[in-house]
Amino acid sequence: VKIAGRLHQISASIGVTFYPQPQEIGADQLMRQADQAMYLAKQSGKNRYHLFDAAQDRSVREHYETVSRIRLAMARQEFVLRYQPKVNMRTGAIVGAEALIRWQHPERGLLLPASFLPLIEDHPIIVELGEWVIQTALNQIASWRTEGLAMRVSVNVGSRQLQRPDFVLRVRSLLAAYPQLEPGSLMFEVLETSALEDLGRVSHAIDECQKLGLWFAMDDFGTGYSSLTYLKRLPVNELKIDRSFVHNMLNDTDDLSILNGVIGLAHAFDRQVTAEGVETVAQGRLLLEIGCELAQGFAVAHPMPAQEMPDWCQRWHPDPAWLGVVPMHPEDLPLVFASVEQRALARAISECLHNGGAMPAVSTHSDGALEKWLLSQAHSELFGSDDLKALDAGYRRVLDCATTLHQLHHQGQEQEALALLPQFTRLSDAMLGDLNALAVAAARKPGLALTA
Repeated sequence: VKIAGRLHQISASIGVTFYPQPQEIGADQLMRQADQAMYLAKQSGKNRYHLFDAAQDRSVREHYETVSRIRLAMARQEFVLRYQPKVNMRTGAIVGAEALIRWQHPERGLLLPASFLPLIEDHPIIVELGEWVIQTALNQIASWRTEGLAMRVSVNVGSRQLQRPDFVLRVRSLLAAYPQLEPGSLMFEVLETSALEDLGRVSHAIDECQKLGLWFAMDDFGTGYSSLTYLKRLPVNELKIDRSFVHNMLNDTDDLSILNGVIGLAHAFDRQVTAEGVETVAQGRLLLEIGCELAQGFAVAHPMPAQEMPDWCQRWHPDPAWLGVVPMHPEDLPLVFASVEQRALARAISECLHNGGAMPAVSTHSDGALEKWLLSQAHSELFGSDDLKALDAGYRRVLDCATTLHQLHHQGQEQEALALLPQFTRLSDAMLGDLNALAVAAARKPGLALTA
């Protein structure tokens, strides 16, 4: 608009919302939505329009309500810690416990961290909650010590908390309140999947805390894309193998290979290694055979209230199947892989014939881990030639039977395949028994020091 020879230019910012909406909404609220959208248009540079995003608005409001509710829960002392022991499976020694946060919600019951921590991981309140966990754990360590129980407790530290400039100062302040405790009584676990943006600052913080006597572990190791970078640049004392690899290690050679690789890395970098999520005796025994002695999981104990820990420590003893198990010699690890290959094959064939789906491919005799091991033992003095020949013959019978099952299934002769399945199962079980006997004999070979 020209006024008195001067040009006056006017722009408009428009906020838009819609009616009706999925949820009931009044006129006043509708106007507030349009007004909010208009201000977002102004903030975006003016002279434009902005559509109100109801879904995003709900998300923002829910996030705000969640933060407010968690702050209230902290004030009401609704958060509690549960403690899950970590042990040496071979010796039975209790090496510590992990403090795991729970929310004792008055309406929803005991909530696991996955139901609330992800909602606040980018909010400053996560730091407050993290400090509460550290202080509560220190208080519990001190309380146990008065009962004669010396226990190292580990707590999880989030990336936001760890990367704060005052992290070391805050830790030093929390430790100062418990002068009777050795700093080595506390361990911090850093999630390997955390977004650690400043590795230099994190490495310095870890180093400064270690000077105070604290320990550090890299949690869920192997699940992120920066595993090797973190291992090289972060001076942690321990690696914790993620439970996802442990869960299927008895039936998946890929998971077993990852486990074996992580254990090798830990030993090469002089780190302790702990397996998480050990739920069965068989998993524990296999971990011992490939060189991992420290474990945590339901096969040891479920997370428990602090008051139950002293009694549990008195009653705890390792499973007899774990006692005295020593790690396999590297050249004999194919025996372990052969067992896993065979279990996986038997399980897949049974699943296919009973529940449908794809029939697994059957390897030739020369493809498997067992054949490679048998060739390496051609001149062995440890195993008798008759034992090796018997194992080789049993292996061939299993493969022949598996091949027949594969052919019958391919030809649509399902009833004939199901009738043959029990014979395949017997052959497979017999072969696994022979493999286990040879693995026990191989583990007793002299000259291999036990892993730490």
